[in-house]
Amino acid sequence: MGAKATGATGYADILKAPHAARLLAGTLVGRLPNATAHIAIVLFTRAEGGSYTLAGGLAAAYGIATAIGQPLLGRAIDLHGQPKVQLPAAVVSALGMVLLAAVGIGSLPLAYAAVALAGLFTPPLEGGLRALWPNVLGRQDRVHRAYAMDAVAQEIMFTLGPLLVTVVVSLWSAGAALLVINALGVLGALSVVLSEPSRSWRSAPRDAHWLGALRSSGLLALLGSFFFVGLALGSITVAGVSYADDHGRESVYGILMAALGLGALIGGACYGARQWAGAPERRLMVLIALLALGYLPLVLTPGVVLMTVLSAVAGVFLAPAIACAFIVVDRHAPRGTVTEAFSWLVTTFGVGAAAGTALAGPAAEWGGTDWSFAVAGAGGIAALVVLVATQRVLAAPERTNDIVGFGSGLSGQGEPATENDRNGAAEPGFSSGLEA
Repeated sequence: MGAKATGATGYADILKAPHAARLLAGTLVGRLPNATAHIAIVLFTRAEGGSYTLAGGLAAAYGIATAIGQPLLGRAIDLHGQPKVQLPAAVVSALGMVLLAAVGIGSLPLAYAAVALAGLFTPPLEGGLRALWPNVLGRQDRVHRAYAMDAVAQEIMFTLGPLLVTVVVSLWSAGAALLVINALGVLGALSVVLSEPSRSWRSAPRDAHWLGALRSSGLLALLGSFFFVGLALGSITVAGVSYADDHGRESVYGILMAALGLGALIGGACYGARQWAGAPERRLMVLIALLALGYLPLVLTPGVVLMTVLSAVAGVFLAPAIACAFIVVDRHAPRGTVTEAFSWLVTTFGVGAAAGTALAGPAAEWGGTDWSFAVAGAGGIAALVVLVATQRVLAAPERTNDIVGFGSGLSGQGEPATENDRNGAAEPGFSSGLEA
């Protein structure tokens, strides 16, 4: 993985681009409901007197509904544009949580319907932002750095979001937390869809096909790999609880998760600060191999200090792998399906995380903490095996760079921009940012 340093000013250069800071901030705020939904639902259910089983069931219903809704809404965005889908979806999703706060758990069918509604209409802001970056930033090297910055920002959001929920719960109530978080989510989505890039963006023309983005063999290979990456990460969240129980301190769990997040922050920041040469598919294979190697030592379950260090190391290659995966998605998504393709990656990762959570629990009960961490190691190895087995498919991107008439068409390293880099660039009255 050859690289060229770009200096610490790389991220600042991105944020100085017109609309970039607003889009990033709006997307992160808009995704707060999704990032905090599981903990908010659990806290609300427990505050209402419900069992952990019911809380888990409601959280699972939300997660399943989200997994179904994301690619469907992503396809709708590719067909109809962002404002017509993102904002209405955010409002309906918020109303679902308002309904839950209003009816409580007195009527379980209504409670399940409320969380399913909220999950199904969770707006695909994450995929939408990645579809906008090429138009906002222009050069492909800046887009790739933005993907890494986005991955780092997500780690911050997934760290601060649950903290915000617990603060609101402590100051007011669990029901208030549901309302506040989702109100912020609607405001974040509103900020995004009112921006000029979101209003002007149009997907490239697409061929009618019921499979949409899933007709790409390369994309399917990537999704198969990232299912297991999600499985590995999901299993660690449960294995960490088991490890904390073994050491008799609940705070140990928070320490391990913080170390994992810190590692991801460091890895993402370092990865995005450089320009990487070579095909992103090969680079992704190396990153996934390193990610798997980072998960394997966790099976040793040493003392807390060393385990904290191992957790930080395990997190280092997560954000770089996700950022690189965004590039691969963009190269393999069929014409006109970029938002849907990004949404499928998010969905597959989430489903894998849920599967990892489900597997690590029984593994901890039957075999102990080390077996639950072994699920993470197995997930990382399986993710690598999928990439190795499908490397020929991944080596042939869905689209070629043969479209003409789009300004420079070359990144700062002489690398042709992908077709999805050009989505919406021909809209009148909107600068693509190539002059930068």
